[in-house]
Amino acid sequence: MFMLMVSFTIILCAALILVFYITNYISYSDFSEKLTPFECGFDPLSKMRSPFSTRFFLLVVLFLIFDVEIALLFPVLNIFTTEMSFMTTSALIIFLMILLFGMFHEWNEGALDWFSK
Repeated sequence: MFMLMVSFTIILCAALILVFYITNYISYSDFSEKLTPFECGFDPLSKMRSPFSTRFFLLVVLFLIFDVEIALLFPVLNIFTTEMSFMTTSALIIFLMILLFGMFHEWNEGALDWFSK
């Protein structure tokens, strides 16, 4: 019985590999455009160093920082189902205050304004 299951698995894997190979061959044989390099919408033969908005980069970095901090708040949902102690509540409030202080500081510095005034 075990040998039958192993042989069936091997045959199934070989059939899937064959199907994927044939599908790949058929899809790439018709279009020469699919064989060209893809550079995220940029022409690969154009100027390599194009101007990049520093404000966009700063906004992305701030988004990633606050996104990670929000992800750190997900375990708090689990704490709400159990009994919250004073230590847990105070640690949560301190963490939220640091998060809010950072956001207000970036807002005051003008990092969150997309257009310069």
